[in-house]
Amino acid sequence: MTHSIIAKDLHHCLVEFISRSKKPDLLTTYFFFLEKKHDIRPVLFVREKMIYQSKQNILSKVEKEGKLWRETEIKIQVGAPPVNEKTTKIYICPFTGKAFGDNTHPNPQDAIYDWVSKCPENKERLDGVRVKRFFVSEDPEVIKNYIQKRNKPISKTVFSSGVTGKLFNSKQAVIEDFEHNQLKSIPFIDVPRQNRFQIEAHFLEFIEKQLDESKISAFVEAMNTYEEFSTHVKRWIEENK
Repeated sequence: MTHSIIAKDLHHCLVEFISRSKKPDLLTTYFFFLEKKHDIRPVLFVREKMIYQSKQNILSKVEKEGKLWRETEIKIQVGAPPVNEKTTKIYICPFTGKAFGDNTHPNPQDAIYDWVSKCPENKERLDGVRVKRFFVSEDPEVIKNYIQKRNKPISKTVFSSGVTGKLFNSKQAVIEDFEHNQLKSIPFIDVPRQNRFQIEAHFLEFIEKQLDESKISAFVEAMNTYEEFSTHVKRWIEENK
């Protein structure tokens, strides 16, 4: 009965884990077991300071809430390209398509602020003053749209990050940026030990259930049925007396 708690593939993982650990303690071994059994891969969502059970959990949540990406329309003006192949960041006026590049203008952020504050096509007002709203993108695929010389203005649908507001050429690019800049992997064993961040409610509930004394005891009994683990089990029992 206790044997079934540790499936064959998990037994192999535990053998490898024990062999590379000089003196593994019970909780570290137990959390390693849980991590493999339930495919737990915790990540910290930096912006929320919240730990989730996996990358898939947080991606599903923010996408369902409409906070991951939004469709946005950009305009591209005619005339000489405002950026070039070496441009890595671009500031775009949402009303006219006027753009400033980080390598084609000495102060692109100041320039875009000044432009939208005077832009005649900017009809958005806050307390009677033009709203200084503009787009920012570091996506090479978005920047490429502004490198090509055009004879007539065009509009193009792109995607903005729900977290940073930056523009991307595709939804996949938004997701990849989110994963790279907003998520940080954290070892499962470190999750209950830390107190700097909150743990997402469902993940916290799962951890609390697994820390039930009967579940840990069942794990120890299952480990003890294997001769290769018996030395460690005896030590754990002695340490917990």
